[in-house]
Amino acid sequence: MTSPVTDQSQGVQSATMKELVRYWQTDYDWRKAEAKLNALPQFVTTIDGLDIHVIHVRSKHDNALPLIVTHGWPGSIIEQLKIIDLLTNPTAHGASASDAFHLMIPSMPGYGFSAKPTTTGWNTDRIARAWDTLMKRLGCTRYVSQGGDWGAKVSEALARQAPPGLLAIHMNLLLNIPPEIARAVATHDPAPAGLSEKEKAAFEQRSALALAYFAMQATRPRL
Repeated sequence: MTSPVTDQSQGVQSATMKELVRYWQTDYDWRKAEAKLNALPQFVTTIDGLDIHVIHVRSKHDNALPLIVTHGWPGSIIEQLKIIDLLTNPTAHGASASDAFHLMIPSMPGYGFSAKPTTTGWNTDRIARAWDTLMKRLGCTRYVSQGGDWGAKVSEALARQAPPGLLAIHMNLLLNIPPEIARAVATHDPAPAGLSEKEKAAFEQRSALALAYFAMQATRPRL
């Protein structure tokens, strides 16, 4: 259906969607992406009854620190390909050998080449436990974890579980906010008293996000 407006106030324009579909149908070169993946060491292992796919790239530096990196939702391991050489081969990019990591980049359950769960319960806590099993299975008695978006929730869960050998986590999505802020956002109440101007601005941003993105996810999770 043609929109009666010429902007995006009523949604994405039909012409934009048609061009997107055309690109994926005719222009996107999956074989190029496939070649990039096939050039990397990877395997599938069964953890907690589910096949888990992981890219495993060891650094040439023996003292490199093992690092497990978890992608976001609805992303994939493709997001992480650009960081592999930077982290495993830092001396080629102006950094030192002490900055090197051995990389493990798994596909979350139901994503990419990991199996799709047949039962409920594969939440971030369960994925975190599976990731610790994976790291121990690979001989990593000391390791760190990084995640963005949903991967940040997995790293957060690992930190709460604090398995032996987990040294630290890094997240590029802040998930924890003060409870009084969370309550006000959830109930669409005004900002709590005593906030600075910058904090008020951050509160308004969070509230706007909750009204749009979080409301959509709560009511239409399969979209």
